[in-house]
Amino acid sequence: MPAVTADTLTLPRITAPDATAAQQRPVRSVTTAPSGFEGEGFPVRRAFAGVSTADLDPFIHMDQMGEVEYAPGEPKGTAWHPHRGFETVTYIIDGVFEHSDSHGGGGVITNGDTQWMTAGSGILHIEKPPEHLVLSGGLFHGIQLWVNLPRANKFNPPRYQDIRARQANLLSSTDGGALLRVIAGDIGGHEGPGSTFTPITLVHATISPGAQLQLPWRKDFNALAYTLAGNGTVGPEGNPVHKGQLAVFGQGDALTMAAATSQPTAEPNLEILLLGGKPIREPVVQYGPFVMNTREEILQALQDYQRGSFGVIPGDHIPHTT
Repeated sequence: MPAVTADTLTLPRITAPDATAAQQRPVRSVTTAPSGFEGEGFPVRRAFAGVSTADLDPFIHMDQMGEVEYAPGEPKGTAWHPHRGFETVTYIIDGVFEHSDSHGGGGVITNGDTQWMTAGSGILHIEKPPEHLVLSGGLFHGIQLWVNLPRANKFNPPRYQDIRARQANLLSSTDGGALLRVIAGDIGGHEGPGSTFTPITLVHATISPGAQLQLPWRKDFNALAYTLAGNGTVGPEGNPVHKGQLAVFGQGDALTMAAATSQPTAEPNLEILLLGGKPIREPVVQYGPFVMNTREEILQALQDYQRGSFGVIPGDHIPHTT
């Protein structure tokens, strides 16, 4: 159950696309994310596995972290590690995560918060559960998304954005059957708080059983829908989807999703993460935590990291905010 909820009857309504004028985007593919482990061993689903980079552009990688109920002593995070050439977006649906980096960014994100880190020219960072969660255990569920940077911005200075749950733009579908949390981008004139170098849209939608959601979508963006929980259909053809599946849409300017009337007991609604962005259409060479345009730039990133030019690991201090 997402931490951020609201009464959809009191929220601004998103205007559904004109059925006679809008071009519904067809579904090109539906893939199932394989499970794995990340960092020190926390469970993830690799949302983009098996999908072509051309369909994902400008996105590079996405993990669904959890959903897991940790016992005391079990919560895990990552060790210090480098990044260059892209942005990391960590969205915590339920639970708590701490972040710290070599450029002074950091904080605690929890229950609907998002941290947006522009690695740019190079940064070291760490993400981990707070000590009290390690001791007590508890629920942990979130998303980490990697957004590519255009060649012109790959060496921009690192930047950190702390986006609180209350800053997300909350909207309702026309009939009140769906709640939308707009984190970045624009949906029908309603903007999210995230500031991005690469134009993207990022929305978490909760669709009630039996309800349908229709949204306008920028024609020059790609469109992806990842099912976080529940089951339903996507696209005008009604392609079935369930938890852990990614739908890739074709061309058009409108999206359609619907929740099945019957949902799993533990997942009462269809939860979908909607992503879209303006394709960069530049060469992409990725080596682990580095995303550049050429092999030579990857080698340079490795050399720069080994020389210590990504910064220095700070003292063990993460500012706590509320």
